[in-house]
Amino acid sequence: MTNIAVLVSGGGTNLQALIDAKSRGEIARGRLCFVLSSNPDAFALERAAKAGIPTGVLRRKDFADGEDYAAALSQLLEEREIDLIVLAGFMTVLPDSFCKQWENRIINVHPSLIPSFCGEGYYGLRVHEAALAKGVKVTGATVHFVSEVVDGGAIILQKAVEIEPGDTPEVLQKRVMAQAEHILLPRAVSLFCDGKLRVADGRVMIEA
Repeated sequence: MTNIAVLVSGGGTNLQALIDAKSRGEIARGRLCFVLSSNPDAFALERAAKAGIPTGVLRRKDFADGEDYAAALSQLLEEREIDLIVLAGFMTVLPDSFCKQWENRIINVHPSLIPSFCGEGYYGLRVHEAALAKGVKVTGATVHFVSEVVDGGAIILQKAVEIEPGDTPEVLQKRVMAQAEHILLPRAVSLFCDGKLRVADGRVMIEA
């Protein structure tokens, strides 16, 4: 069984998608055993508590620098024997040292089709604002491994979502979540737990 920690900062809709997928039996070889928030007021903590998942809070401002924060975070994860870290709207930047320590064991979901609208400064509504400003006809979501390069890790899964006339960033955000993020993230986690993901030359191979 793969021990999974989900890192959150806000509402936790992607966490809820994982909880629901687990309850449906879609993550058979994974256990959601810890939810950690960088924000003590995150609603995601309530979602976790309702699902009976242990929680913790680790605020960046309580540490001198990013390395100290990452060391404390790693200790918490190691104490719980975590095998996979899932970033689900986690808004604290993790230093390179942490990404290297947990290489190919951190999964993130990004609300665009990488390499479009990604990298430094592209998060939350900003991604959808940029897509609409550019006038693209299709956007979507990407699940990828986390590397030292922001949104630059090996891509696991992608799904396209059409942009519709009259879309606002908020409307588009909800559609991308419902039609892509909440589908892709549990699927990628399940593939990881089933041992079906292999990274070679910066690309992810999915085994049958």
